[in-house]
Amino acid sequence: MKITCSQSELVKGVNIVSKAVPTRTTMAILECILIDASKDQIVLTANDMEIGIETIVDGTIIEPGIIALDARFFGDIVRNLPNSDVTISVDDRFKTQITCESADFNITGKSGEDFSKIPAIARNNPVIISQFTMRELIRQTTFTISDLNQVNKMMTGELFEISGDMLKVVALDTSRISIRNIRLKNSYEDKKVIVPAKALNEISKIISGSIEDMVEIFFTDNHIIFEFEKTTVVSRLIDGEFFNIDHMFSGNYDAKMKINKRSLLDSINRSTLMLVKEAEKKPIVMDITDNNLTLSMSSFIGKMKENIPVEKNGKDIKIGFNPKFFMDALRVIDDEEITAYFVDHRSPCFIKNEEESYIYVILPVNIQEA
Repeated sequence: MKITCSQSELVKGVNIVSKAVPTRTTMAILECILIDASKDQIVLTANDMEIGIETIVDGTIIEPGIIALDARFFGDIVRNLPNSDVTISVDDRFKTQITCESADFNITGKSGEDFSKIPAIARNNPVIISQFTMRELIRQTTFTISDLNQVNKMMTGELFEISGDMLKVVALDTSRISIRNIRLKNSYEDKKVIVPAKALNEISKIISGSIEDMVEIFFTDNHIIFEFEKTTVVSRLIDGEFFNIDHMFSGNYDAKMKINKRSLLDSINRSTLMLVKEAEKKPIVMDITDNNLTLSMSSFIGKMKENIPVEKNGKDIKIGFNPKFFMDALRVIDDEEITAYFVDHRSPCFIKNEEESYIYVILPVNIQEA
């Protein structure tokens, strides 16, 4: 095999696929990046058996072939080469020469035929959304998944539910729920799958976030495929039935509060100054009365209290929350004003807009600790 391409193009491709190289594996071949120039394109691939990424690199194929190179060594080499054309030559014993201007590296590769390639999956009827929307969906939901090592596998993924022209994305842990609803340009066959958060987080790092550029999403019984620009990401789906959360949304609330988002976020953030350690668990107490929200926090080093004007309908309520959980939700909401709904001090708080394009559910904590 012999190929040439620009260093910048090669670095871009390596950085994309490296996100699917496992950090720990008993299969040495999976620690490699596959360079496949056996056909009419130069394709880089990495695969950790849960998520696979392949991307096309622009270049010239002088002699077709295929080789698997150690991802860490290969990545370090190409990132440190001059910004010029790179030539990669491979002999029949997998000896690989990488040259760029006066730099000349010789490393040993592995047979590309032994590499676990991304499965060939039929692609039919893609769901199409902009890269901007895709990135926002991920940004505004995956923060809810606090621990990717949860015993419950369902909590390491997100529900993607398509019903007609609506896409609902749901993420949750034991204390909160994030929901995003978006209207699609077309209607599709109903579909409900659980996508690993790891795959979504890696996609958000790769896509440009452009409104003009699209992502095509394909579903199979076992996989979800994301195609954008010259890159394909294939992820296994999480098996099982997602949590039924519909019973939580009765629409009956005893108190409704409208408040400036930035004022609330800044105040809660100031309250955390009372916490000596980030992991210290002290609630932020919200005492909501007519036209006023009193925020307070107590810890062994002292107390904090602050008043913020609000619009309130319904009864007064005093309720406590984990301050981090509340701030996490506020940080991903783009509206200047948010509306929060309450039932009582033991029931969840719902933050949502009128269209319910976003809904954040946060469970309260015992304010007797405060």
